[in-house]
Amino acid sequence: MTWKPNNVERERLEKAKRLTDQGITLYPRRVHRTHTTAEAVYAYTEAEAATPDTANTIEVTVVGRVRRINVKGKVSFLHIEDEYGRIQLFLRINDMEKENYALVGDKLIEADDFVQATGTLMRTQAGEISVHTRQITLLSKALSPLPVIKQQVNEDGTVNEYGEFSDAEARRRQRYADLAVHQDVREAFRKRAKIIKSMRNFLDDEGMLEVETPILQPLYGGAAARPFTTYHNELKSEYFLRVSFELYLKRLLVGGFDSVYEIGRDFRNEGVSFKHNPEFTMLEFYKAYIDYNGVMNIVERMLAFICQEVNGTTLATYEGHEIQFAPPFKRQTMRDAIKEHSGIDYMDYLDASALQTAIEAQYAKDNIKDKIKPNETWGRLVVEYLFSTYVEKKLIQPTFITDFPRDISPFAKRVDYDHFHVERFEIYMAGMEAGNAFTELNDPIDQQERFDDMARLYKKGDDDETLLDEDYLRAMRYGMPPNGGFGMGVDRLVMILTGKTSIRDVLLYPHSRDEK
Repeated sequence: MTWKPNNVERERLEKAKRLTDQGITLYPRRVHRTHTTAEAVYAYTEAEAATPDTANTIEVTVVGRVRRINVKGKVSFLHIEDEYGRIQLFLRINDMEKENYALVGDKLIEADDFVQATGTLMRTQAGEISVHTRQITLLSKALSPLPVIKQQVNEDGTVNEYGEFSDAEARRRQRYADLAVHQDVREAFRKRAKIIKSMRNFLDDEGMLEVETPILQPLYGGAAARPFTTYHNELKSEYFLRVSFELYLKRLLVGGFDSVYEIGRDFRNEGVSFKHNPEFTMLEFYKAYIDYNGVMNIVERMLAFICQEVNGTTLATYEGHEIQFAPPFKRQTMRDAIKEHSGIDYMDYLDASALQTAIEAQYAKDNIKDKIKPNETWGRLVVEYLFSTYVEKKLIQPTFITDFPRDISPFAKRVDYDHFHVERFEIYMAGMEAGNAFTELNDPIDQQERFDDMARLYKKGDDDETLLDEDYLRAMRYGMPPNGGFGMGVDRLVMILTGKTSIRDVLLYPHSRDEK
């Protein structure tokens, strides 16, 4: 798309030419900074409290983007902003070279430009800490003005934003501009970084080893998801972007590590929703010599630790709900949860057709319009049409739902009380699934049979298709220790701890349709 400057941009281009004609470099190579804006304010505040006479002698050079400018003839005021805050620049023509002051006085430097200012700190008559500027230098000329945001504060304290940049889709497409004009958006991503750092610190303190596994894989596996496909020209082979780390991480337990984890990107070729993005961040860990009960203990301690580190409390507020992350979390079997909320005991219907008939009858009774896809398996009927419909959205507080149907859980050990369930849990919070875990299957013969079962149940292209991974089976045959594993969508946790209701608001660059 060819840039076609509008009237304002043409005016800025003209000012850029005037600056160049005066010998001013629009984008100089070197920058000098002695203090961030926050450091400058702190230095003045400390000196003012200790030795007031010295506060006005503190020399600083600060840099930042011009956010506000007010030219009053021979005196001008600018507010500049860096990542750490804002500070005012006080400029007076008598205290500067006239040519230098003219950059501001003639409005050649304007809002959204980046500047460097050198001078001494002072407090204005209005009481604002400022830089009494001797020299101002243009660092970067903004040829397009940032969007203008207007705010209206309601009686209840909430804020409505309006103006040319209130459209959520436009803000996500132009995240750079969104960050520049919305401090709360910048804060959300700072918090995201702190969440991931806290997660890493917790797992490191647990003695787990952080590792990296392949993103390009000859076989995808470890999750029920469709992959993105690519091609390796040199090897003349089809490859897949990973949908999970699981099978590669568990190979490392065979190799002698007791516990490993990875935080990284997964890629699933699926739809986009408020909680789904094709590219997202996952945490997975696998620990030898524990089962899914041990995993639950780790997970609830980890989430409490992260929330405390990030929010200063184990409480988080999300969509009007106060969510408590302090252990212990509620634990309930899939069967009991569905019986409680739907009235159906799915164990009364042990084949798919009978269960489908029972679900359709309950849907009709409850006036639910959802349609069941043809040829669904028993396990998918349980999870996708009973649990998802009747239970999931009601699980606001962190809850472990345990013991899933075997036919949708190819990597989990069976429970000891029947052949229909496995030792698997998912953790739910704020009405959505946030993590998945197993007592991991380590019997290579049983695992081979599970691969064969999945091949019979799901045809190629189904979301639950599970490819036979011969190398993974070979690794298992060398002996894999008993272990428990866990995977969690980091972005959903970030949503809850930042109060954002869409995954696209906690990803710096979410996927969007072509702008055309």
